[in-house]
Amino acid sequence: MAPKIDNFAFIGIDPGVSGGVCIIEGLGYTVCKCPDTVGDMAEVLRPYRERKNVQVTIESVHSMPGQGVASTFKFGKNFGEWLGILATLKIPYALVTPYKWMKFYGSYPKEKTLRKTHFKNLAQQRAPLLKVTLATADAILIANQTKELYNPGENMGKAAG
Repeated sequence: MAPKIDNFAFIGIDPGVSGGVCIIEGLGYTVCKCPDTVGDMAEVLRPYRERKNVQVTIESVHSMPGQGVASTFKFGKNFGEWLGILATLKIPYALVTPYKWMKFYGSYPKEKTLRKTHFKNLAQQRAPLLKVTLATADAILIANQTKELYNPGENMGKAAG
């Protein structure tokens, strides 16, 4: 018998410096801006290290044209730290490309500011009791996509995009 989805934790991570983390358990959402230190990042995930009923999806990031060297380095550093924490805590995770999770929600504006506002509004619709920010919106949508696509026993630890 498959476990009830209500007993699961779905975690979405936007690993950018100005990204965030969203945890959906049952009908509840917990969100935070990306912690400043690797120790604080680990503390967010530590409660899930012993659980079998957790699915994490982290955005698979890469450098973008026009990004400065320092920001690209910090971006990659955060991504690597999240992967290291997940591996150390033995928490299964999937990777999803920005294109894949964004496309999951339908068409969206190409211009960055309009696109960010669009996804912030979509996240607010899905978590109306939260104060959604630009830092947490993508993580909320990634966690929500993970929950909507979840198939017990099939998706655990597999790449989502």
